[in-house]
Amino acid sequence: MIAAAVGMIAVMVGAWVVVRATGNGGWIDAFWSFGIGALGVAFALAPIEAAPVTTVRQIIVAILVGVWGLRLGLYLASRVIRSSEDARYAGLREAWGTKFAPKLFAFAMIQALAAILLMLAVRLAARNPAPGFRILDAVGALILVTAILGEGIADRQLARFKRDPVNRDKVCDIGLWSWSRHPNYFFEWLGWCAYVFFAIDPGGDPSGWLAILGPAFMYLLLRYVSGVPPLERHMVQSRGDAYRDYQSRTSAFFPIPPR
Repeated sequence: MIAAAVGMIAVMVGAWVVVRATGNGGWIDAFWSFGIGALGVAFALAPIEAAPVTTVRQIIVAILVGVWGLRLGLYLASRVIRSSEDARYAGLREAWGTKFAPKLFAFAMIQALAAILLMLAVRLAARNPAPGFRILDAVGALILVTAILGEGIADRQLARFKRDPVNRDKVCDIGLWSWSRHPNYFFEWLGWCAYVFFAIDPGGDPSGWLAILGPAFMYLLLRYVSGVPPLERHMVQSRGDAYRDYQSRTSAFFPIPPR
């Protein structure tokens, strides 16, 4: 866990330096995604004392976390390169004013420390001593694949909506965005729930249940700290009553039919 913290602190310091150089806070998210993905692969494949060779479960967990980090990192990096600063960071830049740089550094360090609980979930998932590939492992893999696909679909729907000039200054409420105001955040959280199914061993090693801390922390971070709140504030300021109407009929996080 110390290695996870040190590794991600180094990554996020690099991200902060790039933000200072480019003036685009979106690099924070891109660096974080690449860093978590790479660190997750390393933690999944790290030797397990009780296993003389790398297990199938380790390989599957490593592939899944690697694919997740690569897809999200590439999407975010391409978005940063092609477009203006993400709405969340633009809002934070305006709100923090001259203190933007030091506050963003603290924000980046919080993101880095999130790696401790996330890597705990990945490591527990990979080192589960239960023999063979179980139904629980299949459920975990299905959840994570669903999360990766769902987040990708939500990202593409939003990008397509923004590219249409007709939708300028409008609120995206199509597809998955009609069921949740933040479907990308929901699927991001759902993906971390998958590792719990890999980690738990009913009737066996109880330490696997600690993997729940990863998705629990990610939910709090996305729903109440760095995800939904700053973006919602920015959207209300920029879209006004149109966004308030969207809030009144659409779930904030979990996808449910619109009211």
